[in-house]
Amino acid sequence: MSTGSSDADADCGIRVVDADRVASVRAALPAEERVTEASEVFSLLGDPGRLKLLVALLEGEMCVCDLAAACGQGESAVSHQLRLLRAHRVVTARRSGRMAYYRLADAHVRLLLDVTLAHLDHARDPEAGSAASGSARPGSAAS
Repeated sequence: MSTGSSDADADCGIRVVDADRVASVRAALPAEERVTEASEVFSLLGDPGRLKLLVALLEGEMCVCDLAAACGQGESAVSHQLRLLRAHRVVTARRSGRMAYYRLADAHVRLLLDVTLAHLDHARDPEAGSAASGSARPGSAAS
């Protein structure tokens, strides 16, 4: 027997599993395929460059040139990131002649970004975060 501590030592001495609760939670969990898809979307949002593009698109539809200038990125890099985001249905594009204008795919993407940014504000200063939640940015899901 080892004298060092193990992960099991950190647990309570008595292990109790609420079988009904576990069964209820398991029944509510999404299918494995949906969990994988959601994980891929969160992975896309985990890149600072892509996240900056998405936050820029909170202000409305933009072309690659304008997005690149606004975010301080090269047009080629922005195009590549937008292809990834389109492939995962996070952004959509509208063509006008030879130009493509990108926007957030739907209100759910906007809500996800708005809630994340609000969470960061709240986590930084809980008092300011609750006051700021009543004054959402124009065009945001909360307005």
